[in-house]
Amino acid sequence: MMLAHQREEIRALEPLKAKLVTVNEDCNERILAMRAEERSEISMLKKEKMSLLKLIDKKNEEKISLQSEVTKLRKSLAEEYLRYLTERDARKILIADLNELRYQREDMSLAQSPGVWGEDPVKLALALKMTRQDLARTQMELNTMKANFGDVVPRRDFEMQEKTNKDLQEQLESLRDDYEEVRKEHEILLQLHMTTLKERDQFYTELQEIQGTSTPRPDWIKCEDVVAGGPERWHMLAAGKNSDQLVDVLLEEIGEGLLREKDFFQGLGYGESILPSFLRFDGVVQNKKPTKKDVINLLKDAWKERLTEEQKDKFSDFFFKFLESRFGSDAMAWAYTIFENIKLFRSNELMRQFYDILMEKKSESVYIKQKETVTQLLKELTNVDNQNEGVLTMEQLSTVLKSTFPLKKEDKIQELMEAGGWHTNSSNADLLNYRSLFVEDEEGQTMPFVHKLWDQYMSEKDEYLQEIKQALGLELREEVTLPKLRETLMIIDPSLDKQTLNSYLNQAFQVPVIEAPEESEDNQENVVAQVRTVLERLQIIDVRRKGPREQEPAS
Repeated sequence: MMLAHQREEIRALEPLKAKLVTVNEDCNERILAMRAEERSEISMLKKEKMSLLKLIDKKNEEKISLQSEVTKLRKSLAEEYLRYLTERDARKILIADLNELRYQREDMSLAQSPGVWGEDPVKLALALKMTRQDLARTQMELNTMKANFGDVVPRRDFEMQEKTNKDLQEQLESLRDDYEEVRKEHEILLQLHMTTLKERDQFYTELQEIQGTSTPRPDWIKCEDVVAGGPERWHMLAAGKNSDQLVDVLLEEIGEGLLREKDFFQGLGYGESILPSFLRFDGVVQNKKPTKKDVINLLKDAWKERLTEEQKDKFSDFFFKFLESRFGSDAMAWAYTIFENIKLFRSNELMRQFYDILMEKKSESVYIKQKETVTQLLKELTNVDNQNEGVLTMEQLSTVLKSTFPLKKEDKIQELMEAGGWHTNSSNADLLNYRSLFVEDEEGQTMPFVHKLWDQYMSEKDEYLQEIKQALGLELREEVTLPKLRETLMIIDPSLDKQTLNSYLNQAFQVPVIEAPEESEDNQENVVAQVRTVLERLQIIDVRRKGPREQEPAS
């Protein structure tokens, strides 16, 4: 019968094989199309690169021509300067000759003047002496002026040359800026080209890996005929779930079928590593094959009894005693049956939490504190409902949430409001049936509002532990002392009371911690643990912020 069943499965998988070949051909066609696109993009980039190179060459040629023009202008400026020097020297010689001729003419005019012979020679000699002194002084001033201003060119020529030089300098600077901009753009294009090549190689490698490892997207509609209950139950199970969650649902359905086919469980033995401890048994026990609803009701009853009694024993010991009181000699069989069921149905919130507590991944105080928080919130909402009508406005709900959770920020309150049914386009005056927010279905699943409370608690817990790690300033592998952790907790959460603080330290270092006298601080310095271990241990218990930091006001 098994061989016949396997043959039927092989015949059923033949169309899947043909579909796999078709998908492979489609993927090859997509690869060829992508390569053609990449070749066209590469050719376009090469053409753009050549055009940019031509533009750079053109700019270089313009720069060379401008440099040659500047050289010619400098050469002509030097020639003009030499010509002006030559003209200055010629002017000096002409002025000297002109002065000599003027002196000779004056002497001749004095000699030919008829009235000169009648003048007093002493007076004439004195006048001549004074005249020559004035001439010498004038000549000295003239030479000084020539020395100071002999090299001066006309202002009009100077301004013209200065303007020409300024224009050329501006053109040169502009060309330099253009060249630098073009050079930077060229470097950017080269970097983009190299990045594009790397991305292309990376995408090609990823494509090769995907081709080797990818499988066709599953057709979940096929599960309708396989899952017990038909299409209606499958649509109910698959509502709002992604592929990964659908795989978990399918595995649970398959596991449930296999679990029902199993008549007996083999005992795990008496090893110390076996958790929970009540499973330490050697032999064969019967599979009681309860329904999922029966298991959930049994877990709810166990929680009710646990919450009403004094919590002295470990949770696993309590649970086995509960089974003994309920089933007597069949307690071990029921223990294995319940454990296998809660290990299988991980998508169920109640079973998952129960399994984590039994496996000591979470402390029962986390579940109990969450229940107390939900009960307290329902009580506060009921107190606001004066008419006992079971409805409140969204504004009243927001007020109660802010008073019950004073440390939550506004966006967290907004998330809870939306999970409760309020939307941005709704009015605050809209009425809400607040009691429906706390209802559980027959499988123990909570409503989105309570589920959002749990998600926020877990995220706030992670943020709190991350803040502890940052305040410690140590790596995960480094060790932290007990006083160091105590000081860090008091810094980041000054509102911690001593009892809660000591419970955190007790859990983190697995040693009894009390408010010790000061002389025992040296002994506490010897209590160390790795930061990773401390955070993992604190993750197990109920860790939450008790109050805001001193410099941060509460929301």
